[in-house]
Amino acid sequence: MRKVNSVEEYIETNSKWSEALSLLRSIIISTELEETLKWSIPTYTIKGKNVCGIGAFKDHFGIWFFNGVFLKDEHKILRNAQDGKTKAMRQLKFTSIGEVNKKVVLQYVMEAIENQKLGKEVKPDRSKKETLIPEELKKLFESNNELKSSFDSLTPYKPREYCDYIQTAKREATKQSRILKITPMILQGVGLHDKYKNC
Repeated sequence: MRKVNSVEEYIETNSKWSEALSLLRSIIISTELEETLKWSIPTYTIKGKNVCGIGAFKDHFGIWFFNGVFLKDEHKILRNAQDGKTKAMRQLKFTSIGEVNKKVVLQYVMEAIENQKLGKEVKPDRSKKETLIPEELKKLFESNNELKSSFDSLTPYKPREYCDYIQTAKREATKQSRILKITPMILQGVGLHDKYKNC
């Protein structure tokens, strides 16, 4: 998709659906939502939070709701953007401007705004991934309890960074030199890349 610099330009670029996109836009901007461009696509937000967006494709155009999973969908017209993959996003898909019922679209937009105000949103899955500890580090832990307890008390991403750092070494000698390097860092409770993160 080519980069556009304004919502107007996006609508003009999609000439096949420009009238339809203008209609959806007029419905949305009649509410309190703020209009912006994100990913070169018209996006509508409230207090910086994404609520909905409009888009055009080869055979259809539509409006999608970032947390549409919470909409009641009384008219049974919402679609999952990608079945089995998309948890939160839902879309209203149209193949002609005649399919757009302004009253119904406004109803869905208003409900989406209300849901956002209530804080209804699908949070990204930040569940802790299991950290696979390299054998070389396990052996070191067996003889150094202080190192193991320091490693266990690190914040979640730090142990993973250290383990990846060792596992990505192809030669055994490199693994050992990396272990020597990180041992004092683990004992200090710092992360592998902390010095860069604090710049």
